[in-house]
Amino acid sequence: MSIEIEALEHVYNKGTPFEHVALKGIDLTIPEGKVTAIIGQTGSGKSTLVQHLNGLLMPTGGFLDICGYHIQPLLKIKDIKELRKKVGLVFQFPEYQLFEETIEKDIAFGPKNFGTSEEEANALVRKVLPLVGLDESYLDRSPFELSGGQKRRVAIAGILILNPEVLVLDEPTAGLDPQGATEMMSLFMKLNCEMNKTVLLVTHDMDHVMNYCDHVIVLDHGKLKHESDVQTFFQHPDWMLNIGINPPALIRLKMQLKEKGFDIPDSILTLDELVKCVAGQVSADE
Repeated sequence: MSIEIEALEHVYNKGTPFEHVALKGIDLTIPEGKVTAIIGQTGSGKSTLVQHLNGLLMPTGGFLDICGYHIQPLLKIKDIKELRKKVGLVFQFPEYQLFEETIEKDIAFGPKNFGTSEEEANALVRKVLPLVGLDESYLDRSPFELSGGQKRRVAIAGILILNPEVLVLDEPTAGLDPQGATEMMSLFMKLNCEMNKTVLLVTHDMDHVMNYCDHVIVLDHGKLKHESDVQTFFQHPDWMLNIGINPPALIRLKMQLKEKGFDIPDSILTLDELVKCVAGQVSADE
């Protein structure tokens, strides 16, 4: 089931001198079983939008339908815990999700909160740890002694252990080195492809969007600026430049080659295709 969002608005501190309109009439359909990127500059409303998906924030206007739940202003969702089990949200700052004495207790908190026995929860912890690149030597360590990247892995494990239908990731590779970021993105793709999980990725990394995502949503000052499949989106680099987003390296290279007089089709979106295209034109000129 797709995620349907209609005329969604959110106003922080409404009716006060600090009132701020963060979302302004968002209409969206987020496809089921796909990897969707949500991009935009800082302050565009990305984090505000995704916090509506599991009821952390409630709309001040409009509504959304997700995983069988209808969320609208002033509505009290009866089974909010169940919604948050179905829609797992990993925050941009992992410290927001870590609070227990040990990593084992932290990751096991979710299942135990849903009634799983301590023994079963701890067994689940040991199954999910390898998925995020950690081993059992971490179990007795404090999450607050970890590096930023390790904290992020623990926070993600704490969501994955609940086996959500929808996985919402706010800057999930921040703080990870390139290899760690690649491993984490590979994990998300595996969850999407093998377990058919819907993945939403809030990110500033356009290379990740280009290489891993199916669908792109662009927010700008609280409004929906663009929505399309990835191939269409990256055929229009002006869409990114107009809102101050730096295109991925391959797109920048295409733009530079065009400026030098090469005929580069918009449809080319891989390095191999680009090399063949340029080589063919160089050979023809010789």
